[in-house]
Amino acid sequence: MMTHDQPELKGHAAAAHTRYTSRAAIFKALLLLIPAILCSTTGQLFLKMGMSQVGDFAFTPEAILAVLPQVIFNPVIWLGMAGFVGGTIFWLAVLSRAPLSLAYPILALSYFVVVIEAWLILGEPLTWQLLLGVAIIFAGVVIVGLSQEPH
Repeated sequence: MMTHDQPELKGHAAAAHTRYTSRAAIFKALLLLIPAILCSTTGQLFLKMGMSQVGDFAFTPEAILAVLPQVIFNPVIWLGMAGFVGGTIFWLAVLSRAPLSLAYPILALSYFVVVIEAWLILGEPLTWQLLLGVAIIFAGVVIVGLSQEPH
């Protein structure tokens, strides 16, 4: 006997095994990662700038409640949140069009972008260890990208 939720479950199973039509279609979908990464990393940059204005605080309930108004009413923090919302919208578009096992590792390129943004805008130092780590991440992304075959 079929219950009322079985057709819905069948739909979920089909959605989980989406067939991707071509490399071109997947590549086009992955291009949406560019604005997703830029929005998210720029959001991080604004959050850092906003929290630098607020200052550090003890991680206790009392201290969090005391600093919360400064966080809530800081326009730079709101810009950071807006970056995350924008990044999430593009990320959802990518998820609807590309394999997660390919898209998520490529999202790691955000490490490179945030390092460059922090260096250019916040004046954070670029060390050889940091650059080497980012280069290793980039090499991993390339390897993952080359390993994918369309279904």
